[in-house]
Amino acid sequence: MKTLAQDVTETLRDWILHGRLKPQTRLEEVPLAAQLNVSRTPVRAALATLAGEGLLDHQPKRGYLVRGFDLEAIAAAYEVRSVLEGLACRNAAVRGLSPAQIDHLRACLARGDGILAKGRLAPEDHEPYQQMNVQIHDTLLEASGNPWVCRFAEQAQNIPFASDRIILWDDYPIILRSHGDHHRIVEAVIARDSLRAEQLMREHVYYAGLILRRNYQNLLDAGDAAPGIRPSRSKAKSR
Repeated sequence: MKTLAQDVTETLRDWILHGRLKPQTRLEEVPLAAQLNVSRTPVRAALATLAGEGLLDHQPKRGYLVRGFDLEAIAAAYEVRSVLEGLACRNAAVRGLSPAQIDHLRACLARGDGILAKGRLAPEDHEPYQQMNVQIHDTLLEASGNPWVCRFAEQAQNIPFASDRIILWDDYPIILRSHGDHHRIVEAVIARDSLRAEQLMREHVYYAGLILRRNYQNLLDAGDAAPGIRPSRSKAKSR
């Protein structure tokens, strides 16, 4: 069972990642505790945790500031993600997937196929597609059998704009290509082709970073309503 501090941490992290708390916003215990209707203790713990994750800067006696991340910092996070998630796929292929993991991944692929079968991505499709995408990536990370890979990959994903768990592009061809990658990655892992699985995942994440780079200024100009993108309203899974 999650503690109140963990609940507060997830709420504040979600606000930061989805842009509700903008860079350079000052966060203080007392106003946040009142806003969240909790005591100062879980808020204090949450702020310390988020500072440790690099999402906040601690200023002694002045509270915390939401960190800003420039394009190069975000691109660096994608680079780290590509290496870590590629390593996860390689390890998963070497170890082999359990029957339950194979069934789950193929069910996720089928759900994605069904969503995309109509030839467009409708507004009501965003949340189920996002959930399917997160489940595929999480399953492959966990199948690596390396808890450090999971931990550091999650940290890289917890940088604003550095994760497709946060932003879902409305451009149908982009999503169609991305889901095609999912098929190729999963089948390579199932076939225990470790080198191909690693390379496919690295390319998959690298391409996501390229799309972000091309559209970064639109994100800044229009916040979370920029043309061609849609922030996910579901929280990223916490391991």
